[in-house]
Amino acid sequence: MATHFDAIVVGSGIGGLSFALNLANRGHSVAIVTKKTSSESNTNWAQGGIACVTDQADDFQSHVQDTLTAGDGLCDLEVVRHIIEAGPARVAELIAWGVEFENGTDGRPDLGREGGHSKRRILHARDMTGRAIESALLRAIARQPKVTMLEHHLAVDLLTNAKLGGCQVGSADDRVYGLHVLNTQVGRVETLAAFTVILATGGMGQVYQFTTNPDIATGDGIAMAYRAGAEVRDMEMVQFHPTALKAPDGSRALISEAVRGEGAVLFDAAGERIMQGVHPQEDLAPRDVVAAAISARMAQNINGVDDHVYLDATHIGERFATRFPFITKACNAAGIDPQHDRIPVAPAAHYTCGGIDSNMDGTTEVEGLYAVGEVAYTGVHGANRLASNSLTESLVVGTRVGRNLAWKMPTRVEPIIDAIDPHAHNTVGLLDDSLRAHVRVTMSKHVGVLRRPEGLQATVDALAVTAEKIDSNTPASRRNFEATNILTVATAVAASALARTESRGCHRRTDTVEARDIWLRHLQVSLRNNQLIIDNLPRESA
Repeated sequence: MATHFDAIVVGSGIGGLSFALNLANRGHSVAIVTKKTSSESNTNWAQGGIACVTDQADDFQSHVQDTLTAGDGLCDLEVVRHIIEAGPARVAELIAWGVEFENGTDGRPDLGREGGHSKRRILHARDMTGRAIESALLRAIARQPKVTMLEHHLAVDLLTNAKLGGCQVGSADDRVYGLHVLNTQVGRVETLAAFTVILATGGMGQVYQFTTNPDIATGDGIAMAYRAGAEVRDMEMVQFHPTALKAPDGSRALISEAVRGEGAVLFDAAGERIMQGVHPQEDLAPRDVVAAAISARMAQNINGVDDHVYLDATHIGERFATRFPFITKACNAAGIDPQHDRIPVAPAAHYTCGGIDSNMDGTTEVEGLYAVGEVAYTGVHGANRLASNSLTESLVVGTRVGRNLAWKMPTRVEPIIDAIDPHAHNTVGLLDDSLRAHVRVTMSKHVGVLRRPEGLQATVDALAVTAEKIDSNTPASRRNFEATNILTVATAVAASALARTESRGCHRRTDTVEARDIWLRHLQVSLRNNQLIIDNLPRESA
């Protein structure tokens, strides 16, 4: 038997929780599906803060222009304006829910500055802003009886009319009826029914060997939407954070951009500054510029060091530990004292600028399927996200979609899917988790910050060979489902990167280092007859 709800939210970050609160507060039953505990999300890992115009010395147009500049030609101006102008009201609601942002000695917000911003506009809770927001939203959710939190449940696949045999994938008659979930505590696939499913699963950093993302970020939402017939957009635009701590154990803890906002400077192994003369904003240039400059410097193998550079924040002194306690803890664990030592850093996969083709109302091509947050492509980030705009987008869009749907949803929905076999999800098969590492290493090697055409082609070919190892007899486990999703998303990223023959934003090719007007377009990726198809290519590539 299926369990019925008015809406199902997949993911427990800021986008999903703000949506759930706004829908439940208007009397609708909502299930939140999260594959670990409710607090485990990309939101919880966000350090820097939330970008919002709150100071009289700042203005909306300046924030809009900074966003457009960072986005390198692919932002949607209308979407950018809406999200930035709606930001202050949504932040005020966060404060009402109990989020405590840092204030200065004058009692006014202590605004940080990050890469690409022309003004100080980053509200923060020291370097644990995401955790502060997540905690406040979860407290509000706990007080809402209309919300059911399903922890340790992995969303496996969407249930649609097409999958139930009622129509063809992609037809006008297709719609969502719910989804299958794997209850990882008992190892059983179960069915949840709803006419409305919201994907808020975050990003896909685990597609790469080195990432700042938590281990849950395996691209599940993008993969599910793609398999259900929704288009995904601009998957080649993967943002690499320039400064991830290169720890001895191989991990990549995030060193927030706010550290450079406080004056930290990047040096190579010879003690030469990296960003001087590269960009007018130098160390506070947009992330794509800084990551590319670091990668190019590492490739020179200066003094035999080809896998990291150094971030010098020693001038901050004793204040570092107070302003950045989480970063201090991570550095100390790696044997580094930021007050006295330069921090070894390297770029790491950080944010998915592309995603499920969506809009400010969260709608996708599949009726009843919505997307909010990092999993979605609304047009605000373009080819490269401006620092700390992610929490702003998730909050604004999650709230907007929840409030809009609350007034047009039926109060009770019961899709008739009780007879559906919950094991029907595995008709195609799964990839064994033992192949996950191969996919991730290949992606980091060839589809990282700087991309060579021969490396991209080799990756597309290697992933196709790996896909041949998908087997219907592979056990239904969380790790195997995740490995399958990682392969699905990696294939879309690599194919899109190979197709876009220019350098723009996060996408940097060594064979064509300039942006080209013919590529002022979005690449649409879809699954047709079990084949990956890329649409909206320019004539030269069609």
